[in-house]
Amino acid sequence: MNNAIDEFPIHVPQADLDDLARRLAAARWPDAGTVEDGSQGPQLGRIRALVTRWRDGYDWRGTEALLNGWGSSRTVIDGLGFHFLHIRSPEPNATPLLLTHGWPGSVLEFRDVIGPLTQPRAHGGTGADAFHLVIPALPGFGFSDKPAEPGWGVGRTARAFAELMGRLGYGDRWLAQGGDWGAAITTALAHMRAPGLAGIHLNMVMFQPTQQEIEAATPAEERMLKDAERYRNEYAGYMQLQCTRPQSVAFALADSPVGLASWLYALFQDVTDTGGRPERAIALDHLIDDIMLYWLPNAGPSSARFYWEGAREMARGMPTAPIPLPAGVSMFPGEQMRLSQRWAAARFADLRFFGEAEHGGHFAAMENPATFVEHLRATFRAITGA
Repeated sequence: MNNAIDEFPIHVPQADLDDLARRLAAARWPDAGTVEDGSQGPQLGRIRALVTRWRDGYDWRGTEALLNGWGSSRTVIDGLGFHFLHIRSPEPNATPLLLTHGWPGSVLEFRDVIGPLTQPRAHGGTGADAFHLVIPALPGFGFSDKPAEPGWGVGRTARAFAELMGRLGYGDRWLAQGGDWGAAITTALAHMRAPGLAGIHLNMVMFQPTQQEIEAATPAEERMLKDAERYRNEYAGYMQLQCTRPQSVAFALADSPVGLASWLYALFQDVTDTGGRPERAIALDHLIDDIMLYWLPNAGPSSARFYWEGAREMARGMPTAPIPLPAGVSMFPGEQMRLSQRWAAARFADLRFFGEAEHGGHFAAMENPATFVEHLRATFRAITGA
């Protein structure tokens, strides 16, 4: 069995970038729609502005150098190649931490927290707050391999990531964090009591309120229920499609960079804490970076299929017992699927931290990295006793 960890420098051929430029220049645009807001999806002017920057001012090579400077690596687990970033802290007693992204995120979702987490003394922390970071791309995302058979869902991915931590020499004691699909994978790691996993932090909790909780909801909890209902009724069309017929949109995502960009941008528009203008919180070039990690490896179709896998896992039944390991939870106000501290307490056997941020949404590490780091540090101080 080959357990090798290989350096994986990313060097996208110039021909691929030239092809992208041609496609962007030749885009055929839709009409503007019949409303002046984002209620029908991304607005024409926003996507035109993004594509103009993408075509005329954006620099992929700078991002490529960043990824390579962050320990771009690859290993094969359970027959699938995984790309991951491995950033070691200069602090000798740093704690290994697995950071797991979701859709339409990427390993770059954590770019603004890498410095504070690995070099805390330079960012308001102490040496005890230091982490060695492992940031893998999900199967079918970014530069990880695309599964060629069914079965690569949350559970199998969680087992692969536990293997990755052990393979890197971190199997004795490590921590994990996630949001979106990253939250599902991190929760699965806790339920399976992955070897060496000492605790977790989530910035999203996948749950269904009980009828009793609904009937006894406080005014704040009623707002959470209304936001979740709005998400299901107005924003979740992408999820229904990707859970049931992901190949229906796969051809457009593979062939059209503008189509891919608008499909991904829609969620940034709908679930960031920005009033529908994600550029207020996330630099436009960073949004384009994220899109590039879907376009360049043609990961739009394969990443969409992760929802199809997840839907089948949920249909078979997911664990319902309280999450058994020490945990922390952060709620950001722009997250559509939120829960209160008392609802959280019923779903965690050992809740060490619960925090609410003043701003930020679904992409917490991108929108409010300072609070994300603060809450993560507080959680893991409570878990490790540092």
